[in-house]
Amino acid sequence: MTLRIGLTGGIGSGKTAASDYLAGKGIEVVDSDLIAREIVQPEQPAWLAIREHFGAEAILESGELNRPWLRKKVFESPEEKTWLEQQTHPRIRALTITRLEQAQSRYVILASPLLFESSQHQLVDRVLAIDVPEELQILRASQRDQNPADQIRNIIRAQIPRTERLDKADDVADNSGTLSELHTQLDRFHTRYLSLASAT
Repeated sequence: MTLRIGLTGGIGSGKTAASDYLAGKGIEVVDSDLIAREIVQPEQPAWLAIREHFGAEAILESGELNRPWLRKKVFESPEEKTWLEQQTHPRIRALTITRLEQAQSRYVILASPLLFESSQHQLVDRVLAIDVPEELQILRASQRDQNPADQIRNIIRAQIPRTERLDKADDVADNSGTLSELHTQLDRFHTRYLSLASAT
């Protein structure tokens, strides 16, 4: 079986920069965010269930989900949040497993911001966390997304605490410096993972 590496980190930590760099080395990346969007595309089973359950307001004229409306709905009702998760989480997990099993590269990356929170770490052999101090997270994420710092802090609070993420990870890349410095660390991990993959 192909060696599986979980890639995670808090908002603004540089997960995408890391996964893009390793993808450039020929490593396949299974992106949990993309899969979460894929399973609710128009006419997919989860999309059909959401439309039937919530009604037409949940769907935009384009056929895409009305995400702001849905977010408000599930924020106001824990029961609706639970229902929505029951529709989406098993499908996300099933498609994630399929994509991991289909990977042809020497090792495969599962990129997931909520790797531990969603128990997706159970699907991988090792976890690489991309880490930056919280204030740098807030600065980078607010610049990137044009969101206020308070909103970024709320997202950070909703994720696993930084110290716990680092404790649970097998490997940590410090991304508080330059992109070049991150790449140097990733080169070392890439070499290590290729070696581990050869041994399996």
